[in-house]
Amino acid sequence: MGVVSAAYRFATCNELFQKMPLADMCRVVSQLGYEGFEIAPFTLGEDPAALSPEKRVEVRKTISDEGLEFVGLHWLLTAPPGLQIVTTNESIRLHSWNYVRLLIDLCADLATPGARKRPVVVFGSPKQRTSVPGSSAAEAVRFFTAGMADVASHAESRGVVLLVEALSPSQTDVVTSLAEAVSIVRQIDSPAVQTMFDVHNAIDETEPHTVLIERYFSHIRHVHVNEMDGREPGMGNYNFPALLHKLTELKYDGWVSLEAFDFSRDAGDVAARAINTLRAAQSAGEPIQII
Repeated sequence: MGVVSAAYRFATCNELFQKMPLADMCRVVSQLGYEGFEIAPFTLGEDPAALSPEKRVEVRKTISDEGLEFVGLHWLLTAPPGLQIVTTNESIRLHSWNYVRLLIDLCADLATPGARKRPVVVFGSPKQRTSVPGSSAAEAVRFFTAGMADVASHAESRGVVLLVEALSPSQTDVVTSLAEAVSIVRQIDSPAVQTMFDVHNAIDETEPHTVLIERYFSHIRHVHVNEMDGREPGMGNYNFPALLHKLTELKYDGWVSLEAFDFSRDAGDVAARAINTLRAAQSAGEPIQII
């Protein structure tokens, strides 16, 4: 008999630390024990895709100098303003999808050389994918699916994985369950388009989260952790031991990344509570055994 060790690693999203210089936030994150660093593009500037080649090298080096691996991008289309990927206005829609291509390039350029996993682009962006007045949610889903399919080959060529993120119905009317996200992934049928799981965004799922993860595991490439209300692990009663044990059992080898939305407290304290809670959850309960 032997105990199965977890193949996944812990990361954190940078918007929690957005008021801190990049080098300082990377140092804090590394000292707390995180191994990966995920970036919200709007924290890089008003037009993140316009980041110069020299600045991209600087960002990549700053992350790796602290022993961290670049995980990918999320919270994609906040900047610049005016992006909307499911609008019936074709000019705006095509411009917005072209900007997604540019963010794929940014993600690829920030990738850590020799990284174990391909970087991911987590496609949440609720405001930019919600149906517009005069259009239906079904039509918006068709626009969303067609756009993802159109940029899939570019993502594959750049070694990036696009992730369809299910969001709660309170945020959007387009892709509000993991089942819907996986349905789109299967329609597109590209290794560069997969899905992910986010605890907070699964608040309205009707089945246990561990059941959903097991059912759709073959398409899950990333995991965001937070409490159901969006605060960091340890501030609520979510069953993180069950979640992490299920990921270990399924041999998940991607990132488990903190995405907390409490910006009123010290970012270091939030990140420290989260990783301490997650580490405790790893060892809680009965260890998973194999013969």
